[in-house]
Amino acid sequence: MDTKNYQVGDNFDEMFTDEGKCRAHYSEFLSQLKKTSPKKISHLQYAANKNQVAMGMTFNVYHDNQGIEKILHLDIIPRIIANQEWKHLEAGLKQRIYALNLFIHDIYNDRKALKDKIVPEDLVLGSKDYLKPCIGLNPPKGIWCHITGTDLVRNKDGNYYILEDNLRCPSGVSYMLESREIIKRAYPDLFNQLGVMPVSDYPVKLLKMLQFISNKEKPVVGVLTPGIYNSAYFEHSYLALQMGVELVSGVDLVTKGKKVYMQTTKGLEQIDVLYRRIDDTFLDPLTFNPHSLLGVPGIFEAYKAGHIALANAPGTGVADDKAVYAYVPKLIKYYLGEEPILHNVPTYLCREEKDRQYVLDHIEELVVKETNAAGGYGMLIGPKATKAEHAKFRELIKSNPTNYIAQPTLSLSTVPTWTEEGLQGRHVDLRPYILYGEEIEVIPGALTRVALKKGSLVVNSSQGGGSKDTWVLYN
Repeated sequence: MDTKNYQVGDNFDEMFTDEGKCRAHYSEFLSQLKKTSPKKISHLQYAANKNQVAMGMTFNVYHDNQGIEKILHLDIIPRIIANQEWKHLEAGLKQRIYALNLFIHDIYNDRKALKDKIVPEDLVLGSKDYLKPCIGLNPPKGIWCHITGTDLVRNKDGNYYILEDNLRCPSGVSYMLESREIIKRAYPDLFNQLGVMPVSDYPVKLLKMLQFISNKEKPVVGVLTPGIYNSAYFEHSYLALQMGVELVSGVDLVTKGKKVYMQTTKGLEQIDVLYRRIDDTFLDPLTFNPHSLLGVPGIFEAYKAGHIALANAPGTGVADDKAVYAYVPKLIKYYLGEEPILHNVPTYLCREEKDRQYVLDHIEELVVKETNAAGGYGMLIGPKATKAEHAKFRELIKSNPTNYIAQPTLSLSTVPTWTEEGLQGRHVDLRPYILYGEEIEVIPGALTRVALKKGSLVVNSSQGGGSKDTWVLYN
């Protein structure tokens, strides 16, 4: 395949420099690509699509009337990350997760960061994700955020920036694992030639972490799912299968004497650890949302009594708040006495009068986000929006400024992507997964999400994005 006509554009391209030269860590892959005809690439892409269907790699899009299940399109061209670059990301992510864990523990206990005015008290205590039942809580081993999926982007300056922290129920890791299996079939020899770090041991590491947070020697572990209509049900069932543990929903569990039991064909069996994929407030109708049909009545009392461990701990969602995000660099300095290794995207807090006025005056240039929204919803991309949409968001900000933040529109790096017109650059982000058990470990791979529409910056699967396999090199 000839790549001479590939357009880099006005952004950082992961494979090519501005002058069109191949970056060193991509050179072997490019050599292989040049030996492969466009017809062969099309066949490989077709096979990848078929494999996704065969593996059941689907997700649900709510409010979509095209059917329940969709495939997260997997592009045949991988994203490759050099080892030195990965080490930098790894150090920054470990630092950030450690500080965020200390922050969550602090705000439910001593509240030192609030008393010292590092973060505004009303911002935290007034958040809908600050759960009062968690006040005074001390989770097993002092760990709140056991599984994190942190979103990063690379700007045109070549630097990575943290876009957001996902500490509740981060999804997508199953797509990272299954994508690797599919792409290995497309390029069977390249993995050894390049020295690509494996990700296949993630389920083993996840299980080890879940067992670690129990006080039992051989704990019974389960994955708690809301059920088949949840957008990430494929992932819940996949991870349970890979770990060799039970997949359970609320109706399968009962509490007795502040202990949690599974209903089995042999009777009740106590369960010691749950990897929960249910939002905090749906976890226990007796403690949180009384209308929840997904959770387990009494499970929170069992958790407080130390008879069951939950990952992630209830209450972690407050650190997902996009307004709290703006203070994370200060929190790293406050708790660790260190400068942040990875930087935030500059953020304007609409709750602050000066910031709010700037956002209202420059809304055409900014990305505006709801502080508690996810999945690409509740968002305005100023340069791509209409005047009517600008006016609408101005009114939304004025009526509820605390609910909105704004950020400059980053260009987002591109990776060559296979399209009907051949190889073209498409914008990507990066979601590495971090486990916090005996130590904090960053899995050497990630979910690279790609905006499949030309020029689009929205990579979310629910908004029409796809994915790429992410290769982290040993050397």
